[in-house]
Amino acid sequence: MRDYFKKQIALPQDHGSWVFILSPLLVGIFAGGNFTFAAFNLVLAAMSAFMMRQPMTVLVKAYSGRRPKSDLAAARFWLLLYGSVACLALLGLMLQGFGFLLFLAVPGLAVFAWHLKLVSRRAERKQAGVEVIATGVLALAAPAAYWVGIGRYDPLGWWLFLWAWLQSAASIVYAYLRLDQRELKQDQATGLERSELWKMGKRALLYTTFNLIASLILGLAKLIPFFIFIPFLVQWLETLWGITHPSIGWKPVRIGIRQLAVSTLWTLLFILVNRS
Repeated sequence: MRDYFKKQIALPQDHGSWVFILSPLLVGIFAGGNFTFAAFNLVLAAMSAFMMRQPMTVLVKAYSGRRPKSDLAAARFWLLLYGSVACLALLGLMLQGFGFLLFLAVPGLAVFAWHLKLVSRRAERKQAGVEVIATGVLALAAPAAYWVGIGRYDPLGWWLFLWAWLQSAASIVYAYLRLDQRELKQDQATGLERSELWKMGKRALLYTTFNLIASLILGLAKLIPFFIFIPFLVQWLETLWGITHPSIGWKPVRIGIRQLAVSTLWTLLFILVNRS
């Protein structure tokens, strides 16, 4: 049985990705204000589907020669386990009248197939665009959790989806900036070369600035809770700090931990201001 219990096959190895599923779930659950048995089933279904990515990726890598064939048995075991839990949870949701949530899985299947195709071609690394789209799929957990919480469909759920996706997209782009900064030399971050830092951070700053301005304008127009801009302000300030304080020589795990802290703070602040 030890051959089956391999952490690198059972659990996602990109640890920072956990926040991209947990944050939308928490946002939706707290917005719905009611944690029912249906919500429990939704969490099981969402987390099981999220966990299936790792063993499925290992399967594709093993069949394409990127991993040893000895990993196949463990990958099949975990894929069957997660798949079974997801199916049972989805069945529970259907019996409780939330079968319409299955439509949210359609874009997820398409993006997942795209990811596996890239894996088979050894081209899955540094695909920021794919990751931004993938986090959009994960952000669908926010409206799903909200609808389950209130017991019905409500268009307000799409606002939660939008904010969760905008935050995660900006987080992905900013993470790529920090990883690129690792390759800089210390003398490049001083003097006349400082303008190059702003050029590098242009895309990340554009994302977070758009999020901040959009949330502020919509709040002033009273289309959304006014203080929604506060969590986006935190993300914007972090981007400014990151541009002016490049991560030269940082280890990826240090970047990931800081990103996790900022995303966690964003989630907590969003929940607080949205409920208020």
